[in-house]
Amino acid sequence: MSISHNLKPTILVSPSLHHPSSFPFPLSFKPPFSASHSLILTRRLFLPSVSGIWDAITGGNNNAREAVLAIRRGMSLFRQGDVSGSVEEFDKAIQLDPRQKAYLWQRGLSLYYLNRFDEGAEQFRLDVAQNPNDTEESIWCFLCEAQLYGVDEARKRYLEANPRPVMREAYNMFKDGGDPEKLVAAFSGSREGEYFYASLYAGLYYESQNQADAAKVHIVAACQSSYGQRSDDYMASLSKVHCLCRNWVFN
Repeated sequence: MSISHNLKPTILVSPSLHHPSSFPFPLSFKPPFSASHSLILTRRLFLPSVSGIWDAITGGNNNAREAVLAIRRGMSLFRQGDVSGSVEEFDKAIQLDPRQKAYLWQRGLSLYYLNRFDEGAEQFRLDVAQNPNDTEESIWCFLCEAQLYGVDEARKRYLEANPRPVMREAYNMFKDGGDPEKLVAAFSGSREGEYFYASLYAGLYYESQNQADAAKVHIVAACQSSYGQRSDDYMASLSKVHCLCRNWVFN
C-alpha cells in the first residue's frame, strides 16, 4: 500500500501525556525498497482474512468486499496518523464481515495507541488463536497487558509462539526478561530489516518498563534506519506513528 508524499496528518487520539492532539511536523514516506534489497516478509504487508479477500475478488459477498475496502482505509488512516479514524474503519469492517475480527492485528495496534489496552489484548489473543506462530501479536498482547496488570502478571499470561530469528530473541526477551541492548547489538550487523525490528522491539520493551528515554533512543533509531525510512512494511509506519504519538522528533 502506498500513500502520497508530504502528508500533514492530524492525529485523533484520546488526550493524555503520551498522546498529543496533533503532529508537530509532516509525516512523510519514501518509496519501498527496490527488488535488490533484502526484505523480511511479514504479514504486516498483507490484509488479514483470506476468506474475506476471496469473496471480495470473486464477488461472492458484497459485505466482504466492502470490509476489505474498510480495512484498507483503516490501514491508510493509521499510516497518516489518524489512529481513531483507523479504528472506526476496522470496526466497520467487522460489522460488515465478522470473520475479519480474528485477523485484525492492525486494529490491535491502533487500540494500543488509544490506551484501550483491554480491547487491544483481546484483539491480539484472537489473532494468536488463529495463527499461533505469530510472535509479534504475542508481544503486543504483552505490551497491552503490562499496562493493565503490570509486567510480572503480563509474563504469566504470555502467549506461546515460534518466531523467526530476530523475533525469537525479542520474544524471549519479553517472555523471560532480558537486555534490549544485547538484542540490538546482536542484529546491528544484520540485514536492514532485522536491525529495524531489533531496535523497534528494544524500544517497546523499555516502554513496557516505563523507561521512556531509553525507549525513545531505540524507536527513533528504528525510524531513522534505512528499513524504517524506505520500507512499505506496516510496522515501519507504526514506528513513525509511535514517535508522533509520543511527540518525539525522528527526522
